Amino acid sequence: MCGIAGGVWLQDSQRLSNEVLRSMTDALSHRGPDDQGHLIVPQSNRRAITGAPLSPGVALGFRRLAIIDLESGRQPLGNEDGSVQIVFNGEIYNYRELRHRLEGANHAFRTQSDTETIVHLYEDLGLDCFSHLNGMFSIAIWDQKRERLVLARDRLGKKPLYYTVQKDRLLFASELKALLQVPGVEQQVDPGAVDLYLTYQYIPHPHSIYKGIHKLEPGHCAVFENGKLTVQPFWSIDWSSEISISRGDACEKLRELLADAIRIRLRSDVPLGAFLSGGIDSSLVVAIAQRQLDTPIRTFSIGFSEADFDETHYAKMVADHVGTKHERFEVTPDAMGIIDKLVDQYDEPFSDSSAVPTWYLSELTRKHVTVALSGDGGDELFGGYERYRALQLSGQLQKWLPISWLNQSWIIKRLPDSSARRSFLRRVRRFCEALGQPPIERYMNWIQIFGEANRLDLYRESYIEQLPDQNPVSFLANAWHRAGKRDLVSCASTSDLQTYVPCDLMTKVDIASMAHSLEARQPFLDYRLVEWAASLPSHLKIRGSRGKQLLMDAYCDYLPKAIWHRSKMGFGVPIAKWFRTSLRDRTYDALLGKDARCHEMFRREAIQSLVDEHMSGRANQAYRLWNLLFLELWLRKHP
Repeated sequence: MCGIAGGVWLQDSQRLSNEVLRSMTDALSHRGPDDQGHLIVPQSNRRAITGAPLSPGVALGFRRLAIIDLESGRQPLGNEDGSVQIVFNGEIYNYRELRHRLEGANHAFRTQSDTETIVHLYEDLGLDCFSHLNGMFSIAIWDQKRERLVLARDRLGKKPLYYTVQKDRLLFASELKALLQVPGVEQQVDPGAVDLYLTYQYIPHPHSIYKGIHKLEPGHCAVFENGKLTVQPFWSIDWSSEISISRGDACEKLRELLADAIRIRLRSDVPLGAFLSGGIDSSLVVAIAQRQLDTPIRTFSIGFSEADFDETHYAKMVADHVGTKHERFEVTPDAMGIIDKLVDQYDEPFSDSSAVPTWYLSELTRKHVTVALSGDGGDELFGGYERYRALQLSGQLQKWLPISWLNQSWIIKRLPDSSARRSFLRRVRRFCEALGQPPIERYMNWIQIFGEANRLDLYRESYIEQLPDQNPVSFLANAWHRAGKRDLVSCASTSDLQTYVPCDLMTKVDIASMAHSLEARQPFLDYRLVEWAASLPSHLKIRGSRGKQLLMDAYCDYLPKAIWHRSKMGFGVPIAKWFRTSLRDRTYDALLGKDARCHEMFRREAIQSLVDEHMSGRANQAYRLWNLLFLELWLRKHP
């Protein structure tokens, strides 16, 4: 687990100096505090032919968090003759199996690292090598013989990779802050990216907050050769495919896939533990992992004084049942301080408020272990979100009842918009407001922060003119349509796997954990399990009002009954209350002050209306205010 950075250039005037390369990797020191490595190959006429063009120059930089092969796994790392060089961020869980195959093909290994496995696999298979890797990764490979730089990112986007192409040069890095160390890299905010951020609370790939800087899409590789960049997928999954399988056979296959996904993620040469929230997903990961270990696994949960946001008693129940060595952390969040830390670390606007507990949990867990398993992905794969069941119910209601009038009904509009986290009336109001809409719009209504009408009301007229023609909804809609004619739950869940998982969940966990030099591993997002579970019919996952039914059928005896039947809580903090207390003055100053940067984009009176509605209790605008506050603080730190 590391941070990588570097570039390739065709003109000497565009070269990366040793000082600049080190500045790039120094900006990633939190991702790799254990070691660093740098390689610069200057331009030269390797063809030795008079008048032949110079070969490209290349720079590869690396910061290491040592997990596997602590002594000899340094990077950049090359093949036997040094013609292939790699810097790599992540973990390849099936590297031992791949190594055995490569040794049989007469490759000579000098280390025990997973990194060297990638090098030799690339020698044999070229770009096809990435489809053989089971893991999380962002990779840069310099192929001297072909004079090309190859970039690749794992299938679910667990590891980030930014790049930009300018003046016959490509630059890349694990984080934006490293790219910005290079003189001449423009930092012009993209209005289209802001529009996407206000919609989703994150900026979807391939966009970044800056024009001209991109995120490599999950499951894709990119080749910079002869001054041109080509991006192509290496992972192909038919989201429209649905298999026919009995519940018994599905349970058996699930137990096989998840057990192996956890088994290979227990490989580590440093202390390993697991996040344990007390929810079904993290609890199952811990229970299965413990059955594969001879000693108690270390588990960690985080508690808050707000009872509505604290589930550590469930975590302790699971820990006692499974037999882990459990640690509970009690935290009183510093609302003022934590948002500044998040703005500093996330590099671009990102307003998923669950980044707050993830940050605290990662910080405290790192004091005890270097690797932590987590339960991310279980909701998307097995129908865990309430919105999936709401989508299913709304589809059934639309078939049998004349309910399109409900979203305009005075009865619905008079329902209170509660700030309580699990308010029944609030859920009823949101459900009914979306009933008369087509499925994609209905789903967007539940997940978006600012809808199109809200955004247009917020923007200045001059800013609207700068927006691109593309509708932000198309990011979700394109993913939705890939599910073809499948049922609504399957369309929504497979869409989330392509959008929300890589852009929100994986971004949140990667940045929060790596900020504290902690590696997080997600067994549910093993690509073999994802491909299989995504193809299951939704009736195996949702029964009546209960999601994750298949998990319960397969593992009912692994966890206490109370865990299976508890209400879903999620992972959040009381931001609605914060805005009326500890963040009140900060909100007024940042969003309504005379020096507010966001006023260049937004109408002050529209922001004033949102603030007044929330502070007075007339409406819960907490997520929209968090979204705007994060953006404003980011703008102030990135002039």
